[in-house]
Amino acid sequence: MSIGETLAEERRRAGLSVTQVSLQTRIRETVIRGMEADDFSYCGGNFYARGHIRSIARVIGIDPEPLVAEFDATHGGAPQPVSAVTAFEPEQPVDFRERKAPNWSAAMALVLAFVVIYGVVQVIGQGGGEERRTAQQVAGTPASAPPAPATSAPAESGDPVAAAPRSKVEVRVEAKRTTWLNAQDEKGRTLFSGMLRKGDVEEWAAKKRIKLVIGVGGSVDLTVNGKDLGSPGEGGGVQRLSFDRNDPEPA
Repeated sequence: MSIGETLAEERRRAGLSVTQVSLQTRIRETVIRGMEADDFSYCGGNFYARGHIRSIARVIGIDPEPLVAEFDATHGGAPQPVSAVTAFEPEQPVDFRERKAPNWSAAMALVLAFVVIYGVVQVIGQGGGEERRTAQQVAGTPASAPPAPATSAPAESGDPVAAAPRSKVEVRVEAKRTTWLNAQDEKGRTLFSGMLRKGDVEEWAAKKRIKLVIGVGGSVDLTVNGKDLGSPGEGGGVQRLSFDRNDPEPA
């Protein structure tokens, strides 16, 4: 279910009309209708679209952050801060043809630093030769390994065999109540995004990692790589989880 469909359905579930939402948020009805149709061009830019999503979500009684996260995922991500250097840097480099005099002070300082470093290396190399040889003798590997003790018993055929490493990560969710959920793989590709109703079951597999954003903590039962993890974040707000092929860690 898309952002616009979620806003429209939850507004109707809250018993509110577009006009009522407009009066409470001070957002024009044409903008709200466009957003419910997943047309955010009336918002005047991504910055204002995020603010409108938060305002409408609060009025209709749902958590706005999962919807904002989905908006960022489908509209180029959250805005990045711009440094003052980047803001005032010219798009094309300016070619100053004024010839500057060579900086002899910097050149002399560089030569002096090179001489000092060379002298230190020489002193350390002459004084530390014997120490390095001793360290090599201590850390060296013997030519032949000592024989195994005669008392060592052969491994029994019933000993457990190390499990082969997993080739993928598998996640299964079962909704305990209505919640919004977003699932992505390690490359940011969306595996699922929308509302889950009580009893809904979804399963995904990815090569390396699966990232989840759950709208309401404790709203789903979670199984990762065949192990039941219960309901993460019981009683909490938005849950952001990430699992790889080695999860869950052994106790």
